Amino acid sequence: GCLRNMDDAYSKMNFESIVLVAAMLPMATALEKTGGMTILAEGIISLLGDFGSYGVLMGIYLLTVVFGQFVSNTATAVLFSPIAITAALAMDANPYTFMIGVATAASMAFATPIASPTNSLVLTAGGYKFMDFVRIGVPLQLVMFIVMMIAIPFFFPF
Repeated sequence: GCLRNMDDAYSKMNFESIVLVAAMLPMATALEKTGGMTILAEGIISLLGDFGSYGVLMGIYLLTVVFGQFVSNTATAVLFSPIAITAALAMDANPYTFMIGVATAASMAFATPIASPTNSLVLTAGGYKFMDFVRIGVPLQLVMFIVMMIAIPFFFPF
């Protein structure tokens, strides 16, 4: 009983997100077919591989968080998911661990009002400035990074 007709259904859909994902999927496919995903995953592994799966997870998480401050969380997750899977498989680690890391990191857009529509909405309505998000968001992201680096491997072991 929540949808009365197709017009009602279409009015409830977020077409911006659908178009965004549809536009980012070809980019992810192009990166995969050209070998870009492998290059990025191998770069992360060569840089952080000495620290094992845990170090690579931390690196992918941090890259996803930083990238997610300037691009929507949906696009960030779509772009970093194949990189995380490729890195996990190259290290014979559990891909679920890395995917949960990407999913949570992509949702940590606290430090800028750019990446999240919610942040953008409250920016002007609440009279906030850009630096207000940085001042509160960066410490919150650091706390969440510590929590997630403990919780993710605990619930999804390598």
